Amino acid sequence: MCRRGCFMKKVLTGLALSFVTLMSTVTLAAPPFDHGPGMGGPGRDRGSAGFDRSNDDMIRSERRMRQEQGVQRLKQHKWQTGYIMPQHYRGDAYKADYRDYNLPRPGRGQQWYKINNDFILVNSDSNDIIRILNF
Repeated sequence: MCRRGCFMKKVLTGLALSFVTLMSTVTLAAPPFDHGPGMGGPGRDRGSAGFDRSNDDMIRSERRMRQEQGVQRLKQHKWQTGYIMPQHYRGDAYKADYRDYNLPRPGRGQQWYKINNDFILVNSDSNDIIRILNF
């Protein structure tokens, strides 16, 4: 019984070793992954000739322009009572302490927010705008 079992064990061990050897040579023979210049590969270094500074400056300029347009759009936003406060403004960065700005004390479940020069009182449960003060 050991002869047949030992023979199968030797065959399976030999196959496993052959497979491991084959995979390691394939892995070693594969060329390194290279994106090429401008694609995050070795040519992407700032000092190399493959780096296009004018394209990078153009991307930064476009990004800056989009940010400025977004700020202008936010300044033009008209708040109205009864509307729901957009989720973007519900973060701690916009929350205002009523004592710091001499605002009326908010009721239970209410919060003051300062956005641009507007102070907006919001119901914290429903996010409805209750009152707007412009300064």
